[in-house]
Amino acid sequence: MRIKTLAFIFVCVAALAGRPAAAQEVSANLISAVQLYCDGQNKKALEMLSTLSVAAPEDDAVWYYLALAQGRNQDWDAAMAAMEKAVALDGGNFWYRRMLARMYLSEDRPLEGIGLYEALVKDFPDKTETAYELLGIYLEQKEYQKALDTLDKIEVEHGPSEEIARTRYDVYTAMGRQEEGAALLEQFNEQYSSPVILSMLGDYYLADYADSLAYARYNEALSLDSSYPPAVLGMSEYYRHQRRYADYFKTLEPFFASEDVPAQSKSMYIGNLARGMDGKILQLHREGFDSMVNTAVSAHPSDSTLLGAAGTYFYATGREKQAGRFFRESAGLYPESITQTATYIQYLSIQKEWKEMQERSIQAFNRFRELAFLDYANMANYQLEDYDAIIGNCQYLLTSFPSQKELCLGAWSMMGDAWYAKGNRKEAYRAYEKALRLNPSYAPVLNNYAYYLSLEGKKLKKAYNMSRKTVEAEPDNATYLDTFAWILHLMGRDLEAKPFFKHAMLYGGKESAVILRHYATVLEALGEQDSAKVYRNQAARLEPEK
Repeated sequence: MRIKTLAFIFVCVAALAGRPAAAQEVSANLISAVQLYCDGQNKKALEMLSTLSVAAPEDDAVWYYLALAQGRNQDWDAAMAAMEKAVALDGGNFWYRRMLARMYLSEDRPLEGIGLYEALVKDFPDKTETAYELLGIYLEQKEYQKALDTLDKIEVEHGPSEEIARTRYDVYTAMGRQEEGAALLEQFNEQYSSPVILSMLGDYYLADYADSLAYARYNEALSLDSSYPPAVLGMSEYYRHQRRYADYFKTLEPFFASEDVPAQSKSMYIGNLARGMDGKILQLHREGFDSMVNTAVSAHPSDSTLLGAAGTYFYATGREKQAGRFFRESAGLYPESITQTATYIQYLSIQKEWKEMQERSIQAFNRFRELAFLDYANMANYQLEDYDAIIGNCQYLLTSFPSQKELCLGAWSMMGDAWYAKGNRKEAYRAYEKALRLNPSYAPVLNNYAYYLSLEGKKLKKAYNMSRKTVEAEPDNATYLDTFAWILHLMGRDLEAKPFFKHAMLYGGKESAVILRHYATVLEALGEQDSAKVYRNQAARLEPEK
């Protein structure tokens, strides 16, 4: 029902053509209303058409355009009622009936919609597009046999075609009868040889492990069109299955070197390669894969998507510096692209290039005014121990966006962490209190606040209550479990603390030297010296004592 304006104009012209003569005044007003409608002045058009529907209730065109105007106004029930009136007045009008069928389908009345479409195909056999629309509806409804019957009718009316053959194969595949569909493709190919159909057959045989048949079909397709991408890619996959990598690279070379093949297609291939190819194969034939990627980049040196795919490939194969070159180049070529900028900043984060990450994040924030870049900047600032910069960024957020609760919550939380890192516990706790006023259940603040209080050995009851909320909210979070269990230990409740530490061990606690040492201390307090020694040794291996 939501049809684009140009389509509306086309419908307007088509439906007016040949309409019966009406009273001179009604006709003039109708033409004016239609012009307003097509010009996008829907409110005025709707007013005129509503008036005309009363003045000329037997004029089918009035009801038709009234329905369109009501539909554009999203008054769907009224629109369908008006279109039904138009169809009742002129049941032989193709445009009225087609639009009503679309309305029924749009408003989830498939039986009426399909019924109308079936009648249209029968009454207007020359309207091929309607038959294809009905075909699409059948496929959406999974009425596969009806879809096949419709294809047969189209073929009888208009003759065999590549499109019909492809669609029929897709239907058989959806029905789980792919072998029959492939047999029909073979029959079509005997009469109308096509690189498209041959490549589809090659893909079918390759997936079915019939490699020799796949090779024959790809080879035949390439003999008809040596540069047809699906055939080239299919043949390369055949060679890869056979582990004939010299032929694989030779087959793909023209594909990646050609400027006519879209850069996006090459990017998708390289991305899939980086994600799905066996790492040992990538290393064993690294020179060939590298050449393939570099050839693609040479053909499209300024395409950001391809540069990103090349970076992903080199990163996946352990060449992080080379990967960074592509990410940096893409970000430099497209400074207006937020995606390319963010990708390079994320790369800097992984590489722990904190200074450059800090600088680029601030530059990106100034350029895009996207708050996520301040988060990136603060991440780098933490690593650089530039706590004043974090506090400054948080103050900016609090001043600039005081009504955005979630944003302010994060700002107070980060500010509290930064003040604590600077050694100013008073300001840190003040910031945490501000955060908890916004959200008393915010676990990151509750945990940090509780842990820092426990380190001081003060207000343990308050720390206990805060920490308990975190483990209730996230019972498998090892950090929160450690804080809570450690507070229990400080309160002299080691027996209660032990099961929380045991649970933390199952969810990452063994990867933290701090948690392991805490657990060892509790075990020692319980007299379990041997077990305590095991955990202390594990902690020492993670973070050797100085």
